[in-house]
Amino acid sequence: MLGVGANMFFTVDPSNGVPIYSQIVRQVKFAVAERTLRPGQLLPSVRQLSQQLAVNPNTVARAFQELQSEGVIETLRGRGVVVCKGAVERCRKQRQSILAERLSAVLTEALQAGLSPEEVRKLVDKQLRSLEGTIEAIAELQ
Repeated sequence: MLGVGANMFFTVDPSNGVPIYSQIVRQVKFAVAERTLRPGQLLPSVRQLSQQLAVNPNTVARAFQELQSEGVIETLRGRGVVVCKGAVERCRKQRQSILAERLSAVLTEALQAGLSPEEVRKLVDKQLRSLEGTIEAIAELQ
């Protein structure tokens, strides 16, 4: 885990099936979308982040390259890697798209497993209710 600024934490889970570099990319985009990371804000160096997350520096470099090619971050000579101007709106749209894709995959799996649309709705409602306290606790951390 690594704090960026006062409120940002990066974490990786090697066992969740999502490549580590993709987890880093997604977390940076989400942090920019929610303005935890702001345009002009400095990110940790590749070396710092790889040490904190205990991952290969090439993994972090790959994540940073993808973020740079998508216009989310840029390298400023002598300063380091910073969030680009205009990245907030772009990341908000991408966050919506990423979550919609993930949600679609879960809903498709539930329907293919034989649950009815009504059973899926009940399951989603139940899960949302169970997360209400958790979401409030997460919001307080930010």
